[in-house]
Amino acid sequence: MQPARRLQQIKPSPTLALNAKARALAAQGVDVVGFAAGEPDYDTPAFIKDAAVEALRQGFTKYTATAGIPELRAAVREKFQRDNGLTYAPEQVLITVGAKQALYNFFQAVLDPGDEVIIFAPYWVSYPDMVRLAGGEPVVVETREEDGWVPSPDALRAALTPRTRAVVFNSPSNPTGAVLSRKDLEALGQVILPHGCLVVSDDIYEPLVYGDTPFCNIVNAVPALQDRALVVNGFSKSHSMTGWRLGYAAGPAVLVSAMTMVQDQSTSNAASIVQKAGLAALGGSGAELREMRAEYLQRRDLVVSALNAIPGIRCRTPDGAFYVMANVKGLLGKSYKGQVLGSALRMSELLLSDFQVAAVPGEPFGAPGYLRLSFVTSREKLQKGLSRIAAFAAALG
Repeated sequence: MQPARRLQQIKPSPTLALNAKARALAAQGVDVVGFAAGEPDYDTPAFIKDAAVEALRQGFTKYTATAGIPELRAAVREKFQRDNGLTYAPEQVLITVGAKQALYNFFQAVLDPGDEVIIFAPYWVSYPDMVRLAGGEPVVVETREEDGWVPSPDALRAALTPRTRAVVFNSPSNPTGAVLSRKDLEALGQVILPHGCLVVSDDIYEPLVYGDTPFCNIVNAVPALQDRALVVNGFSKSHSMTGWRLGYAAGPAVLVSAMTMVQDQSTSNAASIVQKAGLAALGGSGAELREMRAEYLQRRDLVVSALNAIPGIRCRTPDGAFYVMANVKGLLGKSYKGQVLGSALRMSELLLSDFQVAAVPGEPFGAPGYLRLSFVTSREKLQKGLSRIAAFAAALG
């Protein structure tokens, strides 16, 4: 069977592929240290699980409206008002099967063949392929480590064309952990305002901010963009609910209606009992999140310090999310077992095969010469993995 031509442009997720390899080795008894996973190692809080169990006991197991149960949509609206100062009507909110589906719905709903979507590199690996699957063209605008991975307004201006349909923001960022300040976002928003394109703010890492720069999204910074902006969020990172698959989005009513139409013909509603769990999550005290964030701060500092102590590697301290981007360009060009180390991709392969460390190469994120390391594992495992990376660096000729 020959798959559809549009799939020839799509590549499997490198993070999922690396996780699968690492799990397969672990199943064989190999002691693999995983830096690849993009999910919290904390369990879902008990009160959230209890809400799902209670929904089952009450028989809340039928279809719901595609856009989600009214009480969860109301809780999302309250969250936006309380945490972000953003006001939405009920018809402006959509509950989705993970934040990823909200983004996928958006691109399917707004893109025609040849439409362009501006994405800042390094980027989350799924953005370009979701754009391509909708018939659009990803336009990559580079950012620089020495600028803190902050996009340049001039570079954004140069990338905007009459075909630009949307610009995607992700702060805190996967993979860099960069957090854009209000000032940064204001400058970028002022470039977008006269153009008239749409804006997407992927806020999935919103609560995981460690530095002095408070969370702010593009709509907070430039309120005039709200009538053409989609704000996306979810429960995976904030409440350790990756496997539950629950997200949400808010934006102009006509846009949300179009996205709901896409969802009507794909998954329909998010799982009924999961929606009840999400309702409980939004009503929680946030104590578990504060504990998780404090621990991640300690892990971040451990990882950054250890990486910067390895000759040939440098690592900027991220202000958010739970990733570091390790610059390994100082190791490239050296030899290992008689072969020249030519890329971060090759380095990632060798780390897994010879040193039992799973670290994602930067190439799929639009960042050759870097490794993305997640620090969502215990400090003991982090130290073990970092020691192995140091041993690999020391083994290079």
